[in-house]
Amino acid sequence: MTRLWNEPADFADEMIDGFVAANGRYVRRVPGGVARSTVSPAGQVAVVIGGGSGHYPAFGGLVGPGLAHGAAMGNLFASPSTQQVYAVAKAADNGGGVFFSYGNYAGDVLNFDAAQERLRGDGIACETVTVTDDIFSAPPSERQKRRGIAGDLTVFRAAAAAAEAGCDLAEVTRVARHANERTRSFGVAFTGCTLPGAEQPLFTVPEGRMAIGLGIHGEPGIDETGIPTADGLAELLVEKLLEELPDGVTPGAARVVPVLNGLGSLKYEELFVVYRRVAELLEAAGIAIVDPHVGEYCTSFDMAGVSLTLFWLDEELATLWETPVDTPAYRRGSVAPRQTRDAAAEAAVAEEAIPPTDEDSRAAAATVVSVVQAIVATIDEHVDELGRIDAIAGDGDHGIGMQRGSHAALVAAQRAYDAGAGAGTVLAHAADAWSDKAGGTSGALWGVILSSVAGAIGDTGRPTGHALATGVAAGRAGVMAYGKAEVGDKTLVDVLVPFSTELGRQLDAGSRLADAWRASAEAAARAATATADLLPRIGRARTHGQNSVGTPDPGAVSLALIVTAVADVLASTAAERN
Repeated sequence: MTRLWNEPADFADEMIDGFVAANGRYVRRVPGGVARSTVSPAGQVAVVIGGGSGHYPAFGGLVGPGLAHGAAMGNLFASPSTQQVYAVAKAADNGGGVFFSYGNYAGDVLNFDAAQERLRGDGIACETVTVTDDIFSAPPSERQKRRGIAGDLTVFRAAAAAAEAGCDLAEVTRVARHANERTRSFGVAFTGCTLPGAEQPLFTVPEGRMAIGLGIHGEPGIDETGIPTADGLAELLVEKLLEELPDGVTPGAARVVPVLNGLGSLKYEELFVVYRRVAELLEAAGIAIVDPHVGEYCTSFDMAGVSLTLFWLDEELATLWETPVDTPAYRRGSVAPRQTRDAAAEAAVAEEAIPPTDEDSRAAAATVVSVVQAIVATIDEHVDELGRIDAIAGDGDHGIGMQRGSHAALVAAQRAYDAGAGAGTVLAHAADAWSDKAGGTSGALWGVILSSVAGAIGDTGRPTGHALATGVAAGRAGVMAYGKAEVGDKTLVDVLVPFSTELGRQLDAGSRLADAWRASAEAAARAATATADLLPRIGRARTHGQNSVGTPDPGAVSLALIVTAVADVLASTAAERN
């Protein structure tokens, strides 16, 4: 369990502040995470990594000379938002382009890709390699769907070593892709993990049993078995990994870096007992062991679990592996002293100007604030239930993430309204704040939905029902384009599409906005209930899909709840107007 916190919602930010205070010789606080506090050579490719918090030393603990230039750090087990990734990359950029690498999870992919496109629009060259080392999360024929777990370290190190050697962005990307292709991991868990303030762990393992194929975000294992001896566990890990060798690897002539990784609660002494047998098995297979790693490299808060990563070296990777590294949590070799950045020289960000508006849009802006207030109340009321259904096949953080996002949206909307903004700007500020603070896939997608509606209603005149419908349709298209989901994939798309379709149909038939929205919300509620019968085909729940049959999708449920709450606000506003 987690014992020490102030406010659970503030945990990640306070953790990052404390981490920076303790490691100022390595890192500095930047919007969205941390970046090196030392000067990097001009023109050097900036390696930017990241993901949710709760995995220390990943990701902030791996920032420093010889490794990452910056780390985007999201909330606990939630991907960093697009804004966070963008801000960290801008802070880390040395003029040689930005290379992104992170574990292959839907929210991370969505937000890093969006930030990458934004940076490219600014004229900054960017490339990405997602880490896909978890052999149990998808078959070899679908390696591109695999998750990234402790193998992050080997890919990050290879890419960073290439950057330190002066390679350009294309070459850094090639090296990272090559390293990823030669990295394989497999893990198990004995208990789940508990987030700050939560009364229960995200998943449980029966006494005397072991979950096989764990994720690092509190997802339950894909299979289950009895707990073996330490030697038995070593044999299971090595056997599974040797069943799938990278192309060109022959055990009798191979070199490997083994990484035995504790997930948070296992003692180092236990890890050493397991590694003793791992080393025996690798040597018996004729495999030369290089630079073995035993410790914590990518954790899952307080989870009791362990993973084994095998990084198969060739001449190129072996040379790069010798690059010295000096970071808060990971050191290899000896790194020459680096000049520290002048913090006082960092430029301040200017306040965003409020666009001009009119009385009609200001009146609509007040309704927007009321809508966001209703969303907050609805999410607060259902936060525990949303977390419960998300934990069945996911990591259980959907309710918490929606709560963080909606509360941040309300603060931003109220601030913009108080500054004199019109309806579109008030909602756009809410969208940015939601995406930034919620993180994860749902945060990014709600940012897309709300910003699409904001663009449609604008800052002049009273928004019409058809303008709202146009914005909802644009949000639907944006969500499907960003998230790559379709109807039937068991996501919020299964609710958003029928809601949008019904809203347009009702308005075209001449219904008043309040009535059209109510009918569409009812269609959304039916669609959300129907997702219980679906099998997830994409996203983090895909690897535990069968577990979710019989339970509706949490993102679909939260969307249905929200549009229903908005229907109440629109009905009240219409009644007042009459």
